[in-house]
Amino acid sequence: MSNILKGKKFSIITLGCKVNKYESDAMQEDLLSAGCINISKAEKNSSQDESASPVSENDADEKSSADICIVNTCSVTNIADQKSRQMLHKMKRHNKDAVVVATGCYVQAAADKLLADEAVDIVIGNNRKIDIVRILTEYFEGKDVKDNVIDINHDDTYENLKVSAPSNTSRAYIKIQDGCNLFCTYCIIPYVRGRIRSKKVNDIINEMNTLADNGVREIVLTGIDISSYNDDGTDFCEMLHMVSQNVKKVDRIRLGSLEPRIITERFIEIMKSDERFCPHFHLSLQSVCDNTLKRMNRHYTVQIVKDKVKLLRDNFDRPALTADLIAGFAGETEEDFNTTLDNLAELKLYETHVFKFSRRKGTVADKMPDQVPEPVKAERSEKMIRLGNINQSSYEKQFKGETVNVLVEEMISKNGKRFFRGHTERYILVDIPVDDIIEKSDQKDGFEKNFINQIIQTKL
Repeated sequence: MSNILKGKKFSIITLGCKVNKYESDAMQEDLLSAGCINISKAEKNSSQDESASPVSENDADEKSSADICIVNTCSVTNIADQKSRQMLHKMKRHNKDAVVVATGCYVQAAADKLLADEAVDIVIGNNRKIDIVRILTEYFEGKDVKDNVIDINHDDTYENLKVSAPSNTSRAYIKIQDGCNLFCTYCIIPYVRGRIRSKKVNDIINEMNTLADNGVREIVLTGIDISSYNDDGTDFCEMLHMVSQNVKKVDRIRLGSLEPRIITERFIEIMKSDERFCPHFHLSLQSVCDNTLKRMNRHYTVQIVKDKVKLLRDNFDRPALTADLIAGFAGETEEDFNTTLDNLAELKLYETHVFKFSRRKGTVADKMPDQVPEPVKAERSEKMIRLGNINQSSYEKQFKGETVNVLVEEMISKNGKRFFRGHTERYILVDIPVDDIIEKSDQKDGFEKNFINQIIQTKL
């Protein structure tokens, strides 16, 4: 392949989830290997805060010197679609001579629109990111390579992207699986990510070992539905067992979002067998009301959730149980919502990520009757968030006065003072005064950077 890309400056903006972040990191490595220069800066996250303001003009200003502008888009809601379109157009407006590349979930959802959009030079589907170097090379050679999208629902090939040296060496993500077969009524993801495909176990192990060799202390196993992982008969639990046996240098292994069904005695046994597995379990619940779960086409009941939570608490010391929850789903009555609050009060989850239900065109829920008015959604969301904050505070108070291990990720300033910021195994956010560390250290001024990516003990 020619070296026509050598010296070209590129920028990647990532919208959406951790899977997108991983895939952006993989594309970045491929471009760097081809001789490109990375000028990417701040990233945007469209899926975590649906109430956030639209993409601003300044988001694209800093990208004006790029030769290649890549937007890894999100399509989880209509708002995410809008933000993806906005960013693509702003990138072109502020980078008139650059090639603008659209990739990600919005591409799969709206390929025809993007192919007709003059602001977009290249369109790359979710299973073609691995070809980013080849596609850009052919573009700069004068070939017509705008359309790189196929029907992902008929592709059973796993796109084996790899990351070896992420910019953040404290915590790295590995995508172990792609696609979803659940077809929840509110979700577009099965249509834009395709059916379930899994990374080979040996590839997971090799990538984890490479990351550990390059200084990564914590690795998060992520995907669209990691509970459905299956590599030619090797299921999720067996994969975790093989990882535990064959990955030696990494200090922490954290799991991404889990379906309740995966919490079994076998799962518990494997997690307890290796202290590097973090006692932090993020459950993809969406609701804790049986009526709402049925309308969502979720395949469990609230009692099953309670049983799984009890199983975790019976086997781990104060495990951090976190969850995603949707407020104001279509058809949710006042009685349904009160049931939700009662169950959340009983479950006492450490942290709840609450989202107001956002109708998504192309999903079953978008056409459901009895849609909840926006003011009611907002009110219910606020009540759930307030209850979640109470539960979070109660959970964290259990550790007051205890010594914990904190993986330092960055140094921040608050009120004129410096702090090392990081997380415990249970993902409790901790800020440690830098002066406290200096007093205990014989190192000289300017040593602060030596503590980034280190695990240090502190009393809460």
